[in-house]
Amino acid sequence: QAKILSSPCLVLSLLSLHWALLQLGRAFPSNSDYLQRGWQRLLEEGEGCAECRPEECPVPRGCLAGTVRDACDCCWECANLEGQICDLDNTNHFYGKCGEHLECRLDAGDLQHGEVPEPQCACLSHLALCGSDGKTYPQICRFLEVTRAHPDANLTVVHEGPCESEPQITSPPYDTWNVTGQDVIFGCEVFAYPMASIEWRKDGTEMLLPGDDPHISVQVSGAP
Repeated sequence: QAKILSSPCLVLSLLSLHWALLQLGRAFPSNSDYLQRGWQRLLEEGEGCAECRPEECPVPRGCLAGTVRDACDCCWECANLEGQICDLDNTNHFYGKCGEHLECRLDAGDLQHGEVPEPQCACLSHLALCGSDGKTYPQICRFLEVTRAHPDANLTVVHEGPCESEPQITSPPYDTWNVTGQDVIFGCEVFAYPMASIEWRKDGTEMLLPGDDPHISVQVSGAP
């Protein structure tokens, strides 16, 4: 015969789970605060939502993804960052909600690899931005993280798309040894926007390669 747990037993059970989480958090310190927030939400759901008193709400700090309302729609709490596990719908309030310009979605790629998909926060935009600090940000979500982490910098978006940058040789060509008659490949990686034009020259001459020599070819790709 099934028995219904009394309210004190339920609270003790939830507290036991909370204590177990704290022990797990010590083993994984990078996720302890994140998981502890989930168990705190579970405890609050067990107790139910009390009367909302905004003046008693704690002030969230260091929220790089902005703030969202809690499960009781009363206090503000830190939103989840890009890549963090999130609650896929509003029926559960364990992992939390995604922040500004983010949405909670399942990665279909995990299904192809036989993994159990977990909903994660993903940025709604994939358009690169140029910041007033001269740096290129992959999308608006990463830009907002930096602006919230460094509010005194007063960063703004200069324009959409990457910032213009001078060519920088990130991987220069190196001398190589080879057997006579075999092919020789030299590589040179340059970072620049717009894409830089790379010229190959032979030592001791001003002749640009490949020139008219049918045995020499030059290939250029604009991969990121």
